[in-house]
Amino acid sequence: MIKRSPLYDSYKEYPGAKLVEFAGWELPLHFKAGIIAEHLTVRNRAGLFDVSHMGEIEIEGSEAATFIDWLVTNEVATIKPGKAVYTPMCYPNGGVVDDLLVYRLSEERFMLVVNAANTEKVLRWITHGNPLVVRDPKLINSGRARVTDRSAEISLMALQGPAAIEILRELVDVDLGSLSSFEFLQNVELFGRSVLISRTGYTGEDGFELYADFKNAPIIWNGIMEAGRGAGLLPCGLGARDTLRIEARLPLYGQEISSDISPLEGGLSIFVKFDKTDFCGRAKLLEMREAGVPRVLRGIRMIDKGVPRTGYPVWSGDRQIGLITSGLKSPVLDSFVGLVLAGAGTLKMGMRVEVDFGPKRKLAEVVSTPFYKNTGGKK
Repeated sequence: MIKRSPLYDSYKEYPGAKLVEFAGWELPLHFKAGIIAEHLTVRNRAGLFDVSHMGEIEIEGSEAATFIDWLVTNEVATIKPGKAVYTPMCYPNGGVVDDLLVYRLSEERFMLVVNAANTEKVLRWITHGNPLVVRDPKLINSGRARVTDRSAEISLMALQGPAAIEILRELVDVDLGSLSSFEFLQNVELFGRSVLISRTGYTGEDGFELYADFKNAPIIWNGIMEAGRGAGLLPCGLGARDTLRIEARLPLYGQEISSDISPLEGGLSIFVKFDKTDFCGRAKLLEMREAGVPRVLRGIRMIDKGVPRTGYPVWSGDRQIGLITSGLKSPVLDSFVGLVLAGAGTLKMGMRVEVDFGPKRKLAEVVSTPFYKNTGGKK
């Protein structure tokens, strides 16, 4: 049965609302303004997204920090409460289970925010699929690292764009300007409801993500939409969320990373901390790094017109060297760009390649990424 966000009734009748199925949820693809207008609004003003489909998993207990630190590639045990980190979570073979955010709510309590399509898989992996729990089943059962799925209780909204802070700071009695990226505040009162406000996002812009109880989400959504009207705030859908993240070279699970694409291949080496204590997949990833990462993620800009779609082959002369993972016509750059997963050493900056569109191949050149970078100087 398809799931619906607690915000469904708030926006289902919005003019031009197009709702689609995504990861088992009925969610807005776009509203009246359309994907391009929503994209540009986030870049120039602000947009509000419903991302309540994301999964939230709490892990609490005396060994929660150590357990999570072993599960993920980034360093978690050393962060302080009020901080979050982005991290891949890997299988022993170096493939990615999911990429996620880890919030440290207190010394012994954490919240993992995972992709909607992977929530059940991540839960299985955390509770009984991974080698550490297989070796020590009492870790979970004894409560040393209690796991609770809170996905059905928590709604998530993302207010993104340069005007986001001006809209939100008038609505709360806390200093949002003091929050740096990946910092958050708990129990903030917003329209009389308690929310967690995090300076995070998936657009390449400054902005905030707001976690609230399902029952409180409509009041918060409607209140923010009303408060942001004068600042040009628009409701935004999944379409703009995808185009924004591609411009900013943010990965999508199943495309830039997957169970078959390691974080080293997907351009996420900075989030793999080999110097910390052992973590799941470390040995295989270290072996890959020392032997030479076999594939790399690079950007291309089309010289011939056409959107380089996911799965299109990329050629150099008579040799296929890679595949497109994501592509779009960039609303900001007004050009066709894409990300390519290719054999290491096959793509050099400025090099010309061909993308196979089926009937014909079209010319492109290798360019630096991200295609778009926010230079607004967020704190």
